[in-house]
Amino acid sequence: MPKSSNGAGKSLVRASLAIHEPPLGTGTRPGALIRTFALDFNPAQLSLSRAAQWKVTPTVAARGGARPEFMGSEPRVMSLEVFLDSSDRPTGSEVLKKVAALLSCCEVTAKSVAAKKPSPPWVVFQWGSFSTARFTAYVSSVEASYTLFGTTGIPLRATCQMRLHEIPRKTRKQNPTSGALTARRVHQVVAGDSLQSLAWREYGNAAAWRAIAEANGIDDPARLPTGVELVLPAAEEVRH
Repeated sequence: MPKSSNGAGKSLVRASLAIHEPPLGTGTRPGALIRTFALDFNPAQLSLSRAAQWKVTPTVAARGGARPEFMGSEPRVMSLEVFLDSSDRPTGSEVLKKVAALLSCCEVTAKSVAAKKPSPPWVVFQWGSFSTARFTAYVSSVEASYTLFGTTGIPLRATCQMRLHEIPRKTRKQNPTSGALTARRVHQVVAGDSLQSLAWREYGNAAAWRAIAEANGIDDPARLPTGVELVLPAAEEVRH
């Protein structure tokens, strides 16, 4: 599959996977950012699912069947295909390293072991303003298929099937105007923007730039390319 045929090469916003340390306490906010995994190609397809649990207790006296009882909603599950290609650099090991990084999402981190709370990383998939697909999750499985190799046997192309399970956070009050949990919005970076100036303009507090960086998986606040779309968390989230 040539690189020019898929979306990320032409898209303004590239999908990414932010890989975080798990929290060391009992909270539901991800820990420190380990790395931001930028996808070579935007997904051609991803699937989201959610299930509701109902319980039915058979009753002899109920001729038409017992009334079902709602037991609760299960967290969201996302299935995602990640395509990797370095065929234009046949001597490099980029695909090998990226597959290893994705597989490590199912391995405990050294910091969590040192803290005596062993856990694999927590991740956040993000793709611009596609907020429905953005949630904190753990990776339950990664299946890598290598489809092209160099003359030395090094993989040059791979497809990884990933399955992400949502880690629910405490429910916040809804925005009365939109009905959404939070009033997030998307800002397109223009010349002169910085995370600090955006935080001051959005929240009246320049120190809140860290919340914007975390929400977008930014590990270098000095690099803010013009034209990139940033998700700005709601003020309620920043205060939280």
